[in-house]
Amino acid sequence: MDGENHRSRLVVAMLVVIIAFGIGPMTAAAQPDPQAGGTVVVEEGESVDELESFAGTVIVRGTVTGDVSALAGDVTITDTGSVEGGLEVAAGSVTIAGTVDDDVEIAAGSVTVTENGTVNGTFMVGAGNVIVDGTLGDDAEIGAETIRLGETASIDGDLRYDGDLEGNTDAVAGSVEEDSSLGIDAAPTVQPFATWIVAVYTLVVNLLLGAVLLALFPRFSDSVATSVATGPIRSGLIGLGVFVGIPVLLIALAITIVGIPLSIVGAIAFSFLLWIATVYGWYAIAAAVLSALGIGNRWLALVVGLVVGAAITRVPIVGGLITFLVLLLGLGAIARGLYGHRRNVRERGQRVGPSTDEPTTD
Repeated sequence: MDGENHRSRLVVAMLVVIIAFGIGPMTAAAQPDPQAGGTVVVEEGESVDELESFAGTVIVRGTVTGDVSALAGDVTITDTGSVEGGLEVAAGSVTIAGTVDDDVEIAAGSVTVTENGTVNGTFMVGAGNVIVDGTLGDDAEIGAETIRLGETASIDGDLRYDGDLEGNTDAVAGSVEEDSSLGIDAAPTVQPFATWIVAVYTLVVNLLLGAVLLALFPRFSDSVATSVATGPIRSGLIGLGVFVGIPVLLIALAITIVGIPLSIVGAIAFSFLLWIATVYGWYAIAAAVLSALGIGNRWLALVVGLVVGAAITRVPIVGGLITFLVLLLGLGAIARGLYGHRRNVRERGQRVGPSTDEPTTD
């Protein structure tokens, strides 16, 4: 009994970690603690002291009164976003459509300052490609393969650069100087580096979630795998129905004022369900393949499925399509499993009659 209690506490602790560092959207907290997740967002109208983040995507729609430091796949300061401190980023791509009041230091695959974007401090960038259509209020140092200054660009200080400079050089109020010491060779490597870090992080979190699911619900997990193996088309069609039907219901619920809070909670729960469905989908496919080879280890199926899934996801276009189909398989199998479980419980209740015993779960 003590061993079972210990296992239960361990599983609950793992679940808390997953929820805290999961790949779903996360709103940045007001305190300066590091934020991690698939998407970290400072919402419009929200104000945080500073933001330190490791995530797939970082979006600032509100106000950060301090600095923003991020390692991410994509970082965006929207046209409603404001960073009153500095911006230090290593990312695949960076877009500044809002305002950054202090210095900017970026290493990225691509960097864009849009027409509405403003940087009031120095602008120091190493990237594959840089586009400036907005305002740089101080000196700029840019090392990139291609640097393009748009017609709406404005650089109030000097420009030192290394790479191919194109476009409206009259936008520079100060001097324009080519400086090969800035270097551009390392900049294009940042994008794949940051992308692979995010991919590995996502794989680890998915493995943690899968481990919790297998530990807490072993029989249900087996039924999900069986549903995919014995009826993939049926599971996929049911998954498609759930994928389309639930958002329609949430939209209908949101039309009523009373239903708005419920629809928001429902949307968050549905996002979490899609994540679970993807993990279950890869697990179920791997379990079916391993079973055909005479291997019945569910833990091995989890690892093989998610590792292969992570690799397939990296394939352009085709990877996304396959991942979506896997999601539908997992979603349909979950729906079939829940329906079957409910039906079995009802049938047992009808056979046994009223009982004071507590129902058991996996």
